[in-house]
Amino acid sequence: MTPLKGVAVREALDSALVALQGARIENPRLDAEVLLAHALGVDRTALWLDPDREVTGDGARWFRDAIRQRTVQRVPVAYLVGHKGFRHLDLAVDPRVLVPRPETEHLVEALLELPHGARVHDVGTGSGAVALALKDERPDLVVSASDVSAGALAVARANAQRLELDVGFAQADLLEGIDGDLHAVVSNPPYVTEGDRAAMAPEVTAHEPHLALFAGAEGLNVIRPLVTQAAATQARMLALEVGAGQAPAVRGLVAAAGFPEVAVVRDLAGIERVVVGRR
Repeated sequence: MTPLKGVAVREALDSALVALQGARIENPRLDAEVLLAHALGVDRTALWLDPDREVTGDGARWFRDAIRQRTVQRVPVAYLVGHKGFRHLDLAVDPRVLVPRPETEHLVEALLELPHGARVHDVGTGSGAVALALKDERPDLVVSASDVSAGALAVARANAQRLELDVGFAQADLLEGIDGDLHAVVSNPPYVTEGDRAAMAPEVTAHEPHLALFAGAEGLNVIRPLVTQAAATQARMLALEVGAGQAPAVRGLVAAAGFPEVAVVRDLAGIERVVVGRR
């Protein structure tokens, strides 16, 4: 990437695009625009409206370094800018938590029709994405969340405080020690198989927390005990995000555990992504 001393926005973007494409980054134009907008403290629309704006000083230096980290170290854009959009929220994220993904929004949608005042617990909350989105869109719900990672909980609590959303957090291994008087249990648990590790993007394997990703040979090492523990609560509903091809096995586990009414929700790519059990 060429030095960015006194160059215009369009030139900075073009230079970054060459570097990102050379590194085979999946969405080079989007990444360049998001990073440059962050460097300048504006939104992406401002870049299009003022392509001749000069990029200098601290902004130029930050952008140059961010492009280097993106291309050489493959640091995810969300970690570089420190936040990621999810549903109607802007969540702070860092390497202590997974970057929230669009497919996880289907988990939120699956719970929006819970009865008024229902008690919901989010297992493995990470950044707090699911729990906080639920509380934001359904303020009447009593939402709690847990994670085994103290670092992830620190991120989630900070997001809740900044967004002024009343969600209770606890450090726990799945549902151990969590009050079982619940209407619903929801989780985006680790579900990536060990066999899929090599095929994953370096952004994920090098930077995102493996504890929140990998779950054994079948990807079910966390889902199996979670389903059993959820069945031991009073929850009438269990909603789980799953990996591609896992829905049939998880559907069987959920039904066998005592949630006989099982439905599967496909994501926008047509993948069976969310398994919802009811009883």
